[in-house]
Amino acid sequence: MRVMNAYFKGLLFLLFFIALHHGYELTGWHILTPICGVNESVFQHLKMAFWSYLFISLAEYLTAARRARKQGDYWYPRLLATIVVPWVAMIIWYLMPALAGRVDSLAVEIDWAIFATYVTGVAGAFIERGLKESPPLELKALIIVFFLISVFLYTWFTYNPPYIDVFVNPETLKG
Repeated sequence: MRVMNAYFKGLLFLLFFIALHHGYELTGWHILTPICGVNESVFQHLKMAFWSYLFISLAEYLTAARRARKQGDYWYPRLLATIVVPWVAMIIWYLMPALAGRVDSLAVEIDWAIFATYVTGVAGAFIERGLKESPPLELKALIIVFFLISVFLYTWFTYNPPYIDVFVNPETLKG
């Protein structure tokens, strides 16, 4: 089956992420709350990465529908990448503060965010491509379970955030 180019998928991931980052803020539509960012917390960015990757995988499936349906294991690598991508985004994003400390330039921070998000999308495509073989039943079950848990957590904690640093909106910490 012909699959989307990893670098193009990274670009689409970036565009979907930007749309989800600003979607709720621009529209105010509460129906978007489960998938869009509602504040600047790390958790909201993880959520946007999750849904962005899932949506581009769905778009890829729809554009290659007949070929994709013939490949019975189309979804397992993509769901695994969808689960992992938010954590890849966090790893890449935190390279900047680890290596440069606090960055006071908004332009540098935005440039880094764009670069990190694009690289995350490309990494997701490489992760899914690394699973060319049909995964064993146990891995398929784990992928489904972790995917469903992720959907639950990203939705539940949007409405009921616990007090853990990942969920703190940094805008509320500014004095």
